[in-house]
Amino acid sequence: MEMHANYTSFVALGDSFTEGMSDLMPDGTYRGWADLLAGRLAVRTEGFRYANLAVRGKLIKQIVDEQVDVAAAMRPDLVTLVGGLNDTLRPKCDMGNVRGLLEEAVEKLTPSCGQLVLMRSPGRNGPVMERFRPRMEELFDFIDELGARHGALVVDLYGSGALGDQRLWDVDRLHLTAEGHRRVAEAVWQTLGLDAEDDWRSPLPPAVQARWTARRVADVQFARQYLGPWIGRRLTGRSSGDGLPPKRPELLPYELPRTDDPS
Repeated sequence: MEMHANYTSFVALGDSFTEGMSDLMPDGTYRGWADLLAGRLAVRTEGFRYANLAVRGKLIKQIVDEQVDVAAAMRPDLVTLVGGLNDTLRPKCDMGNVRGLLEEAVEKLTPSCGQLVLMRSPGRNGPVMERFRPRMEELFDFIDELGARHGALVVDLYGSGALGDQRLWDVDRLHLTAEGHRRVAEAVWQTLGLDAEDDWRSPLPPAVQARWTARRVADVQFARQYLGPWIGRRLTGRSSGDGLPPKRPELLPYELPRTDDPS
């Protein structure tokens, strides 16, 4: 359904998912679904402005403390808030505290923007997903409640079987590939009531199963390069985003790529 909304400004809040990891650009920066969505919205509206306050590794309290008030003060037409999932992946997680902080964020953002969008985040199929599924689903059920109570749109990425496909996740098994981010951008676009470009839920072609040896080698490489450091940060209270600023901290005009720009 086409809502004919004229979004002139967009602020994205969250963690690595919204920052755009692992949609790596040639210059070493990350793009991601929020940048893709901003680009599509900018085509519709001259002078469109965009800020992305998301920083990798942020917990919901950090998002509330560091991003929510900043976004509310910008008073944009559109805000996306995705947070809490990093909390559910911690060994100890106070879900009551997570719910309270999410509600605080929504209560601050709703009156300060034209439309708030929340998400049920996607999850990569596999053993990690199964271990944390109960917490994740508790989080997503509460997000549904918040959306209904405050008039926020909720994008159900978790309910898409396609986005659970391991081929849409990077080698770190935590972040979406460029194609995964493209599908998320399309999902948000359609949730806003804008004309669909394609079916973001469409399954990938049947996978060719890798040999057992190749899978075990990949598992060992993953554990050494990504899982070990991730566990180390959890145990020491560090984050991959410590000291990093948002990539787009100000609500500024979004410059569309030149037609001769290969990116």
